[in-house]
Amino acid sequence: MIKDIEELPEHSYIGFFTATIYQWKKLLVPKIYKQLLIDSLSFLVEREKIKVYAFVIMPNHIHLLWKILPPYLLKDIQRDFLKYTGQKIYYDLKKNHPQVLAHFAVEASDRKYQFWQKDSLTKFLPSRKVIEQKLDYIHNNPVQKGWMLANSPIEYPYSSCKFYETDNQSFEFLSHYMEFFE
Repeated sequence: MIKDIEELPEHSYIGFFTATIYQWKKLLVPKIYKQLLIDSLSFLVEREKIKVYAFVIMPNHIHLLWKILPPYLLKDIQRDFLKYTGQKIYYDLKKNHPQVLAHFAVEASDRKYQFWQKDSLTKFLPSRKVIEQKLDYIHNNPVQKGWMLANSPIEYPYSSCKFYETDNQSFEFLSHYMEFFE
């Protein structure tokens, strides 16, 4: 039985989070939406709600290695991140691209539009080996056969790969995963 909030899995493990755009549509192609996700992650880190160890923003999904910090709860952080980014995307589409907004209309009792699929998930990683496997997966995602967004992982600008490979500090919200093992 969990006696203390710090014993919750989200406070004890690094999680692998994936969120996918509704119906796998390539909504995250514009730089403005990638920057929105980066700014949202930066905000959560600055507020000491999460640690982000790795990320990649793809045209229709995002992967993160993250840890939720006490006293915050994974379900709340995930919900708030997806809701906030969805609302910001909605307002931009409504103002600047109403024809695109129409592609995200849904017939649901709780919303008119949906930007994120409902199956967003964080899986807790049990070991350093698994964390490193996921880190490699995240960084190699942009160069996979179906994507080819860059010639090499280090060239893709919306990823933490440069942080690890060249100590590039462009994304100030990132923490090195090895800090978790100290």
